[in-house]
Amino acid sequence: MYNRRVSKTDPRVEACGTIDELNSAIGMARASGADLHLSTTLLKLQGNLITLMGEIATLPEDLGRYAKDGFQAVDSTLYQDIESWIKAIEAENISFKGWATPGATPTAAALDMARSICRRAERRVQGLIENARIENIQILIYLNRASDLLWLLARREETIHAANSEKV
Repeated sequence: MYNRRVSKTDPRVEACGTIDELNSAIGMARASGADLHLSTTLLKLQGNLITLMGEIATLPEDLGRYAKDGFQAVDSTLYQDIESWIKAIEAENISFKGWATPGATPTAAALDMARSICRRAERRVQGLIENARIENIQILIYLNRASDLLWLLARREETIHAANSEKV
């Protein structure tokens, strides 16, 4: 942000690039035939990822300017929806025993791909925090909760698929 020049291999660029990959994977899940409710949920996640990337791309000395320019800082309000969605899915008694093998449906597979990319983004952000490159732990919490949600959404898709297959 703000015309700062850094290497393409800078850890900040790596973190933003990984979140961009996550955004693309979520887009694949939306495009795979997700129902309207799931599509709306995923679109909200995608919008929030732009907020994460903006803050990660801003150097600490520019955060005041970032806020002054009207950009939202990542805080706990950003993942309140995620917490609600997780509770709603858990209330559906979605359960899973054993190891999840991605691929039961295109949507579930895309959600699992997004989850694994989200975990990588989480590791990249953890590295930035450990090396004092960013201070906002809320970014890490957001990614952690988003990956949990993506896992549950994939299991939900598989459960729905299995129930529909039994009816046939």
